Amino acid sequence: MYNNYNNYPCAYPANIPMYIPNNMYNNCNPYPCPYYINPQAYYPYYPTQFPEDYIPFPEKKDNKSPVRLKDYGPNPFVVNIEDATKQNNNFRTALWTGEHLQLTLMSINVGEDIGLEIHPNTDQFIRIEEGQGLVKMGDKRDKLDFEKKVSDDSVVIIPAGKWHNLTNTGNKPLKLYSIYAPPQHPHGTVHKTKAEAEEAERCHC
Repeated sequence: MYNNYNNYPCAYPANIPMYIPNNMYNNCNPYPCPYYINPQAYYPYYPTQFPEDYIPFPEKKDNKSPVRLKDYGPNPFVVNIEDATKQNNNFRTALWTGEHLQLTLMSINVGEDIGLEIHPNTDQFIRIEEGQGLVKMGDKRDKLDFEKKVSDDSVVIIPAGKWHNLTNTGNKPLKLYSIYAPPQHPHGTVHKTKAEAEEAERCHC
């Protein structure tokens, strides 16, 4: 019921260890402690004044606050792009639009694709943050002779004037962000679904 470091009774069974650098054993548990434990959290009867050599229990990390997904351009902007990309559930969300560059987030559903398209005067950069897919590119829409499988951390570079498409071949949404230079979509663009995006392309709105 007592340990060698103080005369307070143990509040928990003998199989719950505590770690003191200068006292690897205690009377409650004669085996070395395999991990750190905070006596204030687990031993209510433990004194509030701890020796200086006591190693504190690691602090719990705060939960990350969600990113407010909106178009922050053209103002200065900093974001954890991985968190923002994984948080986005819209087919397309413009996160930053400036005069010469645009950052969008995309979430492609299982079995869905971006849609075969071409940007005559725009270079495009894509990074996959989660999921897997198949990217195709070519000089003609009926001759996509470039094919590559992509997954987490893959980067895709699409030169201006190349027909291209990206299909989700995995079993969960394909999360990615895309950079256009110059911008491809209007400032503040939000397309909740692929159908909504295609309708916007047809009416150029």
